[in-house]
Amino acid sequence: GLVITASHNPVGDNGVKIVDADGGMMSQAWEPFSDALANAPTPDALLQLVLQFAKDEGITLGGAHSAQVLLARDTRPTGEYLLDVATKGISAIVGSVALDMGILTTPQLHWMVRNKNRGLKASEADYFTQITESFRHLLELTPDDKGIDELNEKLIVDGANGIGGLKLEQIKPNLARLDILVRNSGKEGEGILNERCGADFVQKEKVLPLGFGPNDVGVRCASFDGDADRLVYFHVTSPSKTSVDLVDGDKILSLFVLFIREQLDIINGKDNKGLLPTRFGVVQTAYANGASTEFLKNLGLEVVFTSTGVKYLHKKALEYDIGVYFEANGHGTVLFNDDFVSRLESLTARLSEAAGSPQKQAALRLLATSQLINQAVGDAISGMLLVEAVLQHKRWSFQNWCDLYTDLPSKQLKVKVKDRTAIVTTDAERKVCQPSGLQELIDKEVGE
Repeated sequence: GLVITASHNPVGDNGVKIVDADGGMMSQAWEPFSDALANAPTPDALLQLVLQFAKDEGITLGGAHSAQVLLARDTRPTGEYLLDVATKGISAIVGSVALDMGILTTPQLHWMVRNKNRGLKASEADYFTQITESFRHLLELTPDDKGIDELNEKLIVDGANGIGGLKLEQIKPNLARLDILVRNSGKEGEGILNERCGADFVQKEKVLPLGFGPNDVGVRCASFDGDADRLVYFHVTSPSKTSVDLVDGDKILSLFVLFIREQLDIINGKDNKGLLPTRFGVVQTAYANGASTEFLKNLGLEVVFTSTGVKYLHKKALEYDIGVYFEANGHGTVLFNDDFVSRLESLTARLSEAAGSPQKQAALRLLATSQLINQAVGDAISGMLLVEAVLQHKRWSFQNWCDLYTDLPSKQLKVKVKDRTAIVTTDAERKVCQPSGLQELIDKEVGE
């Protein structure tokens, strides 16, 4: 798969995101080749790179094997032209076929590639059906003693004037027990893509996006980025202030972990020795707030760190029966191992005679979660629906969620330099998460 998008960057930028055959990001082993292609000085040099790489990888050119490449783009004005160029490039390889899937979010195309290669339904309509039906199923499994109030049903979503807002508008009518208002929806005349709006802006600046103001005090708000693979939540704190209470990827991760852990404890007991012993892991990077890491470890969870970048997080999360990963910027998901899902389905069938039992209900919630959350990549729309389902399940307000832990003070900013390659991060980067590690690092750097 190939998506024409520049994600959370300004509307004048554009680029590509490449989807591997399993629905994930492009194999790291191919990155040097892609860099070389992008920097090829002449058409002939480009051709020679392709021929040499095909030889090195044992790829037969000339139509011996057919290949399909699914294409999509976001709403940027340059996308149509670039998609046409991509189509011609794909068609230049004998035996390969380009399929234009339309204007989509990046996670939608990842989901389609994954499903298509598994022999499953893979259209946009199938995507919408799966997430809306699994969301409805999760709400139906909310314990009877937990009601819903009107305030908790209301949600305002900042769509970054991108594709995510447009897609959310399409499925709104099919979402029960959720009153969604989309702002910066991407409709013509409403605003400019990613300009003072979107998840990246809200998370970095911690201020209100355009279109939000005093009348939104007390209402739960969420924000997507330009291609809808990042999600953060926020709260308008005061009619007279532009600052927000931010719930970033760390707290979204923590909410998901609490919910999944609760279901596993119902099935297995606190000692994890019941009907479905599960290896449950959490994966973070050095950008995670230290308070979130401490909170998760205090729950007795296995928390591991990887290098910065979703590709590293995703690969590590695949090692668990259930692996949860998020970056602070709001990109992340929950991965369910195929073998674990099979065991979960078998357990659900065995418990069928006791349909109302707590263990049966917990198993069904986990199955619905595996269907709702995107198994290929971080997905703002499906992630938002899982957040809403969990908040309704726990009957939590936004403040309950915020109060899980208090973030350690942090500041994040961009520094422009002449040569980015002059700076190389090491394991010391990870130690900055903790105050003691920071002091040790400062002492070391000053000493050197």
